[in-house]
Amino acid sequence: MKIIALDSSGLVASVALLEDTGLVGEYNIQYKKTHSQTLLPMLEELKDQVELELSTVDAIAIASGPGSFTGLRIGSATAKGLAYALQIPIIEIPTLQGLACNLYGTDKLVCPIMDARREQVYTGIYTFEKKENSGSTEGLREPDSYIMKEILSDRPVSVAEIAQHCNELDREVIFLGDGVPVYGEKLKEMMKVPYQLAPAHMNRQRAAAFGVLAFDWYAEGRYVSAMEHAPEYLRLSQAERERNHAD
Repeated sequence: MKIIALDSSGLVASVALLEDTGLVGEYNIQYKKTHSQTLLPMLEELKDQVELELSTVDAIAIASGPGSFTGLRIGSATAKGLAYALQIPIIEIPTLQGLACNLYGTDKLVCPIMDARREQVYTGIYTFEKKENSGSTEGLREPDSYIMKEILSDRPVSVAEIAQHCNELDREVIFLGDGVPVYGEKLKEMMKVPYQLAPAHMNRQRAAAFGVLAFDWYAEGRYVSAMEHAPEYLRLSQAERERNHAD
């Protein structure tokens, strides 16, 4: 099975190809260009480098939100176009879950924070729990495997609110995401429990992480058609808020 994974929900543009849960290729860039300038050329370059025949792809995984309104629309339009042309499904992976997957297997709480502007972040809290019977089969030691569980559902909140949630859980936390450099000093003031900041190679969205989750979601039948897919913004855009206020 082959899955193309796409993410343009934040500052990073990322595309990846995974086959039977193995990573064939990945392309990530965080630079000054817009996602409309980078996402399709990156996909085309990856396709050429790995000699991919698009007709062999089984599904498209997409970071479905929350995130940048413009970025989500670009990713959504790209995913819908590919899925419609190839007549394959779209697997919608919530952006914060894809981010949390970067830290698969940690025994710490995982708290992705994305800058949502207006002194807010998009965030959630996750933990990894070992699967039942993981690690042994008839006396033979097998690799441990984990299930990612949601402790706090995805939402837009202030940094003070997410710090309070983490402090109340009274466990060590790892923060990651583009909200960390923006609100790092505030976290330093507010955190009462031990915490860490994920290193550079783990602290931003990676399409490969979304692709890994997408294999499980596909097996569980959690996918939609191109026509059914729509981004998940979690809150109204500024234009919509202003229009509602005017009404």
